[in-house]
Amino acid sequence: MITLLCGTNRPGSNTRKITNILALIYEQLGVPCQVLDLADLPQEIFLPTSYAEKPASFAPFAEAILSSQGVVIVTPEYNGSFPGVLKYFIDMLPFPASFENRPVCFVGLAAGMWGALRSVEQLQHILAYRNAHLFPTRVFLPSVGEVLKEGQFTDAALLERLQKQAAGFAEYVGKFGA
Repeated sequence: MITLLCGTNRPGSNTRKITNILALIYEQLGVPCQVLDLADLPQEIFLPTSYAEKPASFAPFAEAILSSQGVVIVTPEYNGSFPGVLKYFIDMLPFPASFENRPVCFVGLAAGMWGALRSVEQLQHILAYRNAHLFPTRVFLPSVGEVLKEGQFTDAALLERLQKQAAGFAEYVGKFGA
């Protein structure tokens, strides 16, 4: 099972739309996947006491990562980085088990012309520190508000990049036999 991580909790986000498109791509490839949406995080995970003891309501989120054969992180760019909720989510996951030797893939999207290049590069540093296996093919989706209309791409080349990345990542995950 591959987990598609929607890296924001912003309502109505383009990140969620892209994550849903990816779920369809993996489904078409016959690759089992699940969407993990940070908008669904339980509110009690944000209490200061969660650092010492995770609330039981967070267990399904941690288990989704721990049981995954691979993780695709879909991240927007917020202020030259990735959303704080995504960093907090990573911080709340069990260390080192959550990413240790786990294949991880990245998709970045942004309103600007670089398509969250900075966000993805920053995440790569964090996940490399966590000893994840970083899939080298990243997809950046620039000017996302212009190329995504009503939940569909207006640019076939971007959809093709995501399809190619998904096929490659599924193969990559299979090599680890996780």
